[in-house]
Amino acid sequence: MDKIATENTDLKLQLLEDFKKLEANLNGESKNYFHKIRQDAIASFIELGFPVKKLEEWKYTNVNNILKHDFKTSESAGTSGITREEIKEVLFDEKVNLLVFVNGSFDEDLSDIITDNKNCFIGSFMKGRVLHNDIIEKHFSKYAEYKKSSLTALNTAFAADGLFIYLKKNETIEEPVHVINISDSRKESFLSQPRNLFVLEEGASIKIAYDYISVGEEHSFTNSVTEIVLGENSNIHHYKIQNENSKAYFIGTTQVMQEKNSMFSDTTISWGGAITRNNLNSVFNGSNTECHFYGLYLLSGKQHVDNHTLADHAMPHCYSNELYKGIINDSATGVFNGKIMVREDAQKTNAYQSNGNILLSEDATIYSKPQLEIFADDVKCSHGATTGQLNENEMFYLQSRGIGREQARIILLNAFAGDVLDSVKIKGLRDKLQIMLESKLKYKK
Repeated sequence: MDKIATENTDLKLQLLEDFKKLEANLNGESKNYFHKIRQDAIASFIELGFPVKKLEEWKYTNVNNILKHDFKTSESAGTSGITREEIKEVLFDEKVNLLVFVNGSFDEDLSDIITDNKNCFIGSFMKGRVLHNDIIEKHFSKYAEYKKSSLTALNTAFAADGLFIYLKKNETIEEPVHVINISDSRKESFLSQPRNLFVLEEGASIKIAYDYISVGEEHSFTNSVTEIVLGENSNIHHYKIQNENSKAYFIGTTQVMQEKNSMFSDTTISWGGAITRNNLNSVFNGSNTECHFYGLYLLSGKQHVDNHTLADHAMPHCYSNELYKGIINDSATGVFNGKIMVREDAQKTNAYQSNGNILLSEDATIYSKPQLEIFADDVKCSHGATTGQLNENEMFYLQSRGIGREQARIILLNAFAGDVLDSVKIKGLRDKLQIMLESKLKYKK
């Protein structure tokens, strides 16, 4: 009872009222499989409550600043319009399937899905439930565990819209998917809960890029859950860029299930928002699977970014590689908690993890906790973390070649972040990120 007694309950009570309103408007849907999961999930949320710092997984991230706001939800707030002009800056030079979501709801007018292929579906979760309900019923909420995670439970209870991707056997989508998630708090503080599901059958392949942005002077809170199912020999390159304003809160969970010979690569870049929490977990459910986790966080002011990752080696002959880097300035705080789990049957595992951080001020803080849990004996695993400041010898070398101190600083920080940006395989996106990085490094003096 301690956990629930110490949390801020105002938002919790409001959300329970919103759930009752949701149920009242369901009509015939109240008896189907989807709502039964919702009911089970809201019961878990009631039991667990919002996370508190007493929980080990939330030791360094306090969500009380989020909970004190009076957020409207999709069940209690009206819609607001976003124009094409307002998303121009987020686009990159590439032929893509563009999907725009505003406060968690799909905006068809702003979107442009160009792939025309009867063997795949790229569109809203809501439309996916109409056209591919059997696939969604088979996979929805089977991987992101809501019994132990209150925020996953909350998202599951309110799941309505988001991105749904389904690729049949051996389908390769050449045009990347670019998703723009907009938190619009121009009229009022808003809580959105996008629910995404990607299902790739055997041999399928796709690239997906997410941009999270915010507009408005009020606070916004995004609580997102993504489930990814990779069939045998399939692969996804997945990119997430968070560039929201100083009144935006973001908590996102990505849960991946990989079958044998599949490959998953994720690059998470966090350089905007007040409080950000990224949960990224992949379970190797077949042999010879492979995953790559890359991360870059560039923080200033009083920003707080918490990256929690898990590479769960449940089968033998699998490979994981993780590289997260942070540049932290002012009074900002970074958290990295990366875990490699090697289970008893996962012999011949190769798993590597590295976290590097540069602190640009005396008040900047990093909490780094790389973890290994190994229950097999024939493995190659390593992990490590480094934290320091810019190398003065390298600064001196560049300055001795006629480069000014400020430019030398930017060159070194660019090089530090470069191998994370190099993981981005969509050229237009990589070029855009490089420009954004240089712009932000010039600002962080």
